[in-house]
Amino acid sequence: MDAYEPFLSLAVACAVGLLIGLEREQSHPASSDDRRFFFGGSRTFPLFALAGAISALLARSLGPSIVLVPFLAIMALLLTVHVSSLRAGADVGLTSEVAALVTFLLGALATSRGVIEPTGQRLVVVSAVAVVMTLVLSLKPVLHSLVQQATKDDVYATLKFLLVAVVVLPLMPDRTLGPFDVLNPYKIGWMIVLIAGVSFVGYVAIRVLGPGRGLGLTGLVGGLVSSTVVTLAASGRARRDPSIVKPAALAVVLASSVMYVRVLILVAVIERSLVRPLLPPLLAMTAAGALVAAVLLRPSREGGPTHANVSFANPFELSQAVKFAALFTAVLMGVKFASQNLGSSGIYVTSAIAGAPDVDAIALSMANLVKTGLDVHVAANAIWIAVASNTVAKGLMAIILGGWAFGRVVAAGFGAMLAASLVGLVVP
Repeated sequence: MDAYEPFLSLAVACAVGLLIGLEREQSHPASSDDRRFFFGGSRTFPLFALAGAISALLARSLGPSIVLVPFLAIMALLLTVHVSSLRAGADVGLTSEVAALVTFLLGALATSRGVIEPTGQRLVVVSAVAVVMTLVLSLKPVLHSLVQQATKDDVYATLKFLLVAVVVLPLMPDRTLGPFDVLNPYKIGWMIVLIAGVSFVGYVAIRVLGPGRGLGLTGLVGGLVSSTVVTLAASGRARRDPSIVKPAALAVVLASSVMYVRVLILVAVIERSLVRPLLPPLLAMTAAGALVAAVLLRPSREGGPTHANVSFANPFELSQAVKFAALFTAVLMGVKFASQNLGSSGIYVTSAIAGAPDVDAIALSMANLVKTGLDVHVAANAIWIAVASNTVAKGLMAIILGGWAFGRVVAAGFGAMLAASLVGLVVP
């Protein structure tokens, strides 16, 4: 392996440069005027990577300072090209220049010894960084759109929450406190980070989609954030405009279908043993939801307004985190009290009550209690009861807030989904 290591390292360096160079050349405007300021592409960037790789090979015998010579030369070249472009009146950034420097360093890392060992791991790291870098470079339109959609409140909320997740959470005590010996500050903080992270994926997708998104797509993505919010918004729209009853019902059904998958994912992260008993009923509900959505989708294409602006709160807002922490703590203590004093029936009653407004708290509470000895099947049944309770509660919301014409469509869809989950429960 050592005999072929330089050849393999040089090949990876060249491939990395070619990948980045192809992206840079592809992203550059094709007009003749802009081509005058074209910095480099599929030939230049592999050369940058090879320059770094060869200099690192020479450093094995001549010392690490030899790498500075080509690095400084490339920096001088990049500075000259950039200044010349600015003097010529070109509106140029620094992306390609910085990409060239990183390409040089990746090439140097590919052939460096003693930094990341063994050789295979080092080359995997170089390749992975190059792929991520190329992805970031190619996502320029998406990232710019996201920046335009984001507000200052979004940025502040995200930074405040990251402060909690990265700085405060590691400092929280990882031991049980309080009554019933079930409150662990670190685990509660971790639950907040987990829920907010999943919700944030949907929130970002909603922001990227913009205000013109369709109701069906809103429901599909909004289910990652809050199916209850989608239900409330769609109910209001359906009452104000009866012509969108079926598209609005489609959004609610899709949001709830995504919510069932979301619950499975959250539970799997905390306690995998719960996945097996929960998989049949929750997947049955999801499949039934997909069938109901397919029935509703065809009529929704007949015309009429099918768009809505659903207002979601940033899940990284501290107030949202505090509310979830309080709910999670209350549910955890309530379930523990019920299990000690009322048995499984008490747990099921608590799950039905707690699950009506929010499923996440009860699902994560059960997953944590399984780790401390709660029977897996009791926990799975409690989560299913919470999901069913939440589904019924959203159906009532649709009837009360959206009117009977809208509510009966949603209720019929939810009825089919609940019936499917019952089949999933009894079928082994």
